[in-house]
Amino acid sequence: MVWIEVLWGLSIKIITMNTLEEHINKVVQEEISIVPYNPEWPRMFEQEKNHLFSCLPHDLVRRIEHFGSTAVPSLSAKPIIDMLVEVTSLNETKKSIVPILTSQGYEYFWRPTWGDDVPPFYAWFIKRDSQGHRTHHIHMVEHDFEHWERLLFRDYLIEHPDSAKEYETIKIRLSKNLPNDRVTYTQAKTEFIVKVTHTAKRYYHQE
Repeated sequence: MVWIEVLWGLSIKIITMNTLEEHINKVVQEEISIVPYNPEWPRMFEQEKNHLFSCLPHDLVRRIEHFGSTAVPSLSAKPIIDMLVEVTSLNETKKSIVPILTSQGYEYFWRPTWGDDVPPFYAWFIKRDSQGHRTHHIHMVEHDFEHWERLLFRDYLIEHPDSAKEYETIKIRLSKNLPNDRVTYTQAKTEFIVKVTHTAKRYYHQE
């Protein structure tokens, strides 16, 4: 597995490929924990959204959305807030946003959309608490990226509790079978996500 860039800590660092691969391997092998829905998750999203708007260039950042399982009331999830951020330019994001967030301790990856190296690439940040636990995943993409379809998936699960429950069952089973393999865990959910997203696109007349 090779992701092109990674920066973290209090300064931007140039690192060797071995160090990069070691860091990525550590990230993808962190334990997967599915917990019951926490009503604090929407507040955590709003707090981080306000922070990003306050510290990032206003000409680069447009909308910020809460997506993923923590955005679906009553759905069990990994206790990590997924955030989708529209930026006007990913090239400018690298130049202007990355230094700001890495100086605050966020980890940064220039990440492929699918697999190890399938474009388009986008800016992905991990925020952690003082104990080193992940609290937020921040995905920065431009307005035409396919990632925005994940909002349709979110909205469909909110409106269809039976589908949300099915998704929850899949995630709990996978987390027990793959507790330290985030890559395979994510890939194993893909069939269900793609199926429901197609249904959601028809349901919301987005096809």
